Amino acid sequence: MILIENCAIATVDAAGTEYVEGHVLVGDDGRIASVGAGSGTLPQRGHAGRAGRFQSVRRVDGTGCLLTPGLVNTHHHLYQWATRGFAPDGTLFEWLTTLYPIWAGLDAEVVSATTAAGLGWLAMSGCTTSTDHHYVYPGAGGDLMAAQVEAAREVGLRFHPTRGSMDLGRSAGGLPPDEVVEKTDDALAATEEAITRYHDPAPDSMLRIAVAPCSPFSVTGRLMEEAAALARRHGVRLHTHLAETGDETDFCREQFGCTPVDYAERLGWLGTDVWLAHAVHLDDAAIGKLAATGTAVAHCPSSNARLGAGMARVRELLDAGVPVGLGVDGAASQEANQLGAELRQALYTARSRGGPTALTAREALRLGTMGGARCLGREADLGSIEQGKLADLALWRLDDLGHVGIDDPVTALVFGPPATLELLTVGGRTIVEYGELRTADDRDLTRRTSRAHRALLRRAR
Repeated sequence: MILIENCAIATVDAAGTEYVEGHVLVGDDGRIASVGAGSGTLPQRGHAGRAGRFQSVRRVDGTGCLLTPGLVNTHHHLYQWATRGFAPDGTLFEWLTTLYPIWAGLDAEVVSATTAAGLGWLAMSGCTTSTDHHYVYPGAGGDLMAAQVEAAREVGLRFHPTRGSMDLGRSAGGLPPDEVVEKTDDALAATEEAITRYHDPAPDSMLRIAVAPCSPFSVTGRLMEEAAALARRHGVRLHTHLAETGDETDFCREQFGCTPVDYAERLGWLGTDVWLAHAVHLDDAAIGKLAATGTAVAHCPSSNARLGAGMARVRELLDAGVPVGLGVDGAASQEANQLGAELRQALYTARSRGGPTALTAREALRLGTMGGARCLGREADLGSIEQGKLADLALWRLDDLGHVGIDDPVTALVFGPPATLELLTVGGRTIVEYGELRTADDRDLTRRTSRAHRALLRRAR
């Protein structure tokens, strides 16, 4: 049992409840037993209540800190951690054509190293749940999904890897080279195997699988349609890139005679079980379709800025009722990969489009917490600090030099520099403490990723 006390708390519940000085009690079952003002009351030793029977309690003094829900990362490509810094001035298509030949050398060792490194780094920026969109499966690469799953268990974050796929190579009119695409039937079979082998639908699940063909310019219509049917047979979620760049919109109009959202609708890719990465280039009709169908959006402002892709219409999406979460996106198109810092980037991006009232600090925090939980279908157990929810918590230190003088703690977190984590827990388990990763050795993660980087470059040469 953990008692976190004497801290400011932003619960991000439906009412926006906050405490200037409050407490959270975490039970031995990894769920929140109570939250409120003041120091709280400990149950009697051995008492069996909502918190479960407890034997001992760890007290955490949160003086000078803000407690929030753990952040939820809704879009990533962890394997790219080994190929950062390439094509720094290229468009999305130019960047992809530079990197596809290097990614053709991926194997299980590279994917294990980059998954562990990327998740460890995310944890140190306040992330407790992360998805990943892996879609490059070279024929001789080995069991890449198994490598990811084991690496995620090492770091200890909740993990929502998606089984991505590409079956539209350059010879058939797609963007990726033929050596990094799969046959359609092979991709579908591998996707089903990943679901049956790994997906855990339990409320406290640490591992859920989603189905994620890559994008309209790298995937056939048949794969999109059959992947959606497969996902719905198994009751798992669907994810893909959509409307990221103007080039993609042009491609869809030329190839399919419609916009990207119209194309997704045609293929059965809108619904409450779908979340789309980016969704930058949307007209009012497209936003209306996402809202009407309950389709969610993973907003990736830093990556979109890095690639010059544009600024998503987040204010309009939120006003229409579209669920919106945050994603850091690929490690090679957003080299910082800090989810906490993405709160500020989302705020700045929205205000660059719509002025200083386009997004508030508390709305940015909601994007990174409850918005992400909604994208992943986990709002019943994650995304806010409420009794009975999973104890995925981030305790941010805000009484340091970088934040001193900003009296409102949520404003300090979002507007200020990246805050140090006093504590990060997943289901009550300590993942980060005093700014340091506790579940893995960051020096070892660095060495492994450096080896992976060098191995990919050797293979590409």
